[in-house]
Amino acid sequence: MIVFVRYNLGEEVPLELQEEARVSDLKEAVGTQQGVRPELLRVLFAGRELRSTSTLQESELPEQSTVHVVLPPSDSSPSLLPSDSSPSLPPSDPQTGGGASDELPAAGETGSCSSFFVFCKSCRSVQPGKLRVRCKTCRNTTLTLSRGPSCWDDVLLRGRIHGVCQSDGCQGNEADFYMKCASHPTSDDDLSVALDLIMTNIRSVPCMACTDIMPVVLVFPCSERHVICLPCFRGYCEVRLREGQFVLHAEVGYTLPCAAGCADSLIKELHHFRILGEEQYGRYLQFGAERCLLLIGGLMCPSAGCGAGLVPPPGIKRLQCDPRLGCGFIFCRDCRGGGPRGGVSSHTGTAHSSRPTGVLRGGGGVSEGEVGARLPAAPEGNHQTLPSVLRPGGERRRLYAHVLPALQR
Repeated sequence: MIVFVRYNLGEEVPLELQEEARVSDLKEAVGTQQGVRPELLRVLFAGRELRSTSTLQESELPEQSTVHVVLPPSDSSPSLLPSDSSPSLPPSDPQTGGGASDELPAAGETGSCSSFFVFCKSCRSVQPGKLRVRCKTCRNTTLTLSRGPSCWDDVLLRGRIHGVCQSDGCQGNEADFYMKCASHPTSDDDLSVALDLIMTNIRSVPCMACTDIMPVVLVFPCSERHVICLPCFRGYCEVRLREGQFVLHAEVGYTLPCAAGCADSLIKELHHFRILGEEQYGRYLQFGAERCLLLIGGLMCPSAGCGAGLVPPPGIKRLQCDPRLGCGFIFCRDCRGGGPRGGVSSHTGTAHSSRPTGVLRGGGGVSEGEVGARLPAAPEGNHQTLPSVLRPGGERRRLYAHVLPALQR
């Protein structure tokens, strides 16, 4: 098997070892390369120091993992987490028993009965995940933990777990957990989002919708902990999106509750809706953007094929998409009627202000003191281009479902 070794924060070097090799064999190989005594080296992986007498399999070291090998100074502190310990998260759900060990083997690895799941941007799908930890101060994965995580809050909330950083000269002690896709080798900056409601169905609980027993399920955050398989969850999201039934949460944005209608069951991590797929998730973003636009006093340009979102100043009747950035359509704020040249309102007989309305398209700007917005120009457009708004003063904010609360402040 191939293991990538970083010696004292140097470059990653591939090292080929037998699967039955021990950690002491890894130390011997690195010590020979670096000209140091192997017994002085420490091998760090996933927030713990690996015991020399353990095999790589016993240490749950997956293929193509990156380990840190450090030569600590003589007065360095010992590892806080015992080298033979394997801290783990307890089952996160009473029905399915979901959860995984701190080393986070991917689904199907030796000794693993469950795993974390993430949305991988490279795979563009839900994949098994692996948890890693680094020092918050120096950002290196050389932190040994004082204790392993015991619940999701330990992983997701800052400052819950501390340790000792083994990097030379670093005094940091706060753990920074992050997730990576376990389906393929990843670089240091190739991170993924944890999907805490998706877990392995180790107790064979049937889906609440189709009654099939699926290996991977989503568990709603309701008191009953209802279980739904991923295909049925996708269908549930698609129907609610088509009907415009996503719910606005004051702190989260647009989301959905348990399919059974349970109270206090809204999904807080909106990346779960990535299961919709690229096209439908794009519709979800557009839905959130349009609803957000209406809630902050905006409107859609009525010109066919434009799709621009406008946030005009109050009291102005005659509106116009900026011809440099939008479609240039001039229309009445009240009746949405108008034309490319504009003029006088035929139904009121009064001249409208000629001041253009701000529109932001393709990275452009708006007039001083106005607010512009950009939405996809047509349904067949690139929905993954995230809408945004330019607020008075030049501050740009994302305009889609899970930043709506920030826009309202």
